[in-house]
Amino acid sequence: MEKNNIGHEEFAACRNLIEKCRAEAHKRIIGQDALFDGIMTAFIADGHVLLEGVPGLAKTLAVKTFAEISGLDFKRIQFTPDLLPADVSGTLIYEQGKGTFSVRKGPVFTNVVLADEINRASAKVQSAMLEAMEERQVTIGEKSHKLPEPYFVLATQNPIEQEGTYNLPEAELDRFLLKLVVPYPSHEDELAIVRTAGNAPLMSVEKILTLNDIARLRKLLARIVCDDAIVSYIVSIISVTRPSSEKKQSEHDITRYITFGASPRAGIALLQCAKAAALFQGRSFVLPEDVKYVATNVLRHRLVLSYEAAADSVSADEIILRILDFVPVP
Repeated sequence: MEKNNIGHEEFAACRNLIEKCRAEAHKRIIGQDALFDGIMTAFIADGHVLLEGVPGLAKTLAVKTFAEISGLDFKRIQFTPDLLPADVSGTLIYEQGKGTFSVRKGPVFTNVVLADEINRASAKVQSAMLEAMEERQVTIGEKSHKLPEPYFVLATQNPIEQEGTYNLPEAELDRFLLKLVVPYPSHEDELAIVRTAGNAPLMSVEKILTLNDIARLRKLLARIVCDDAIVSYIVSIISVTRPSSEKKQSEHDITRYITFGASPRAGIALLQCAKAAALFQGRSFVLPEDVKYVATNVLRHRLVLSYEAAADSVSADEIILRILDFVPVP
């Protein structure tokens, strides 16, 4: 009984810590609570985030604010079509006096990387980012160099301007734990934004998290219990996204909208994010509602839609919501 109380106190303390981070972020960011929560979710679950939204919706500001609240080193890379892999990962510099090569590390050697407009980068730069995101290392010359820990990539892309852009390969998309779509603010939120933006300088925020706090949050995430029935529920959701599923074809007519479904990595991501959602509530166990809450952000970039989906104006989000409606909840 005493151990249970200690465990409950730990989860409650972590919830309070997350609430402090939210409150600090509210000093700068108005009306984008889901955006900041998504960033926190991915960070605690040790994944990366793809942010999609039109310019001016505070994507960059949210990332900078998170970096300041977490107290981690932060660097921004502005991606352009003429960017080279060495501009991102680093290169070897010849020192004539010594007659040797030395490593000049690129901007990926930091804790929090903002990859701005990542879809403007060429295939070579994308491959360099893929190694950094997945392997947590960078190869310069013949040697591999470990990246700092923790390591967190937040990439942005503009959904409306496609001139001079490159589609992100599916292998890279799958490395993003979450894809967060940033919406326009509500009328009331936009009133507050416009009123405050021109009348006051950008408010400073305090550092809330320490490296010990980050380690504690991640350890508690690993301790959250998920019942086998909920794990089976997660696997059922993932399997329904695959056109080869005979059960799904006989029951529901959505396979025509999906060319390729989610991989097992998506199931692992869904479980991790559901645990993070439980942690945000101060709970030590996962509920089906946690799975539903994070499913759209986890799966929307992992479904490859067919031409028929484009013709019928059916989005990945709509397909995911249909799946959640008919998969039995434990």
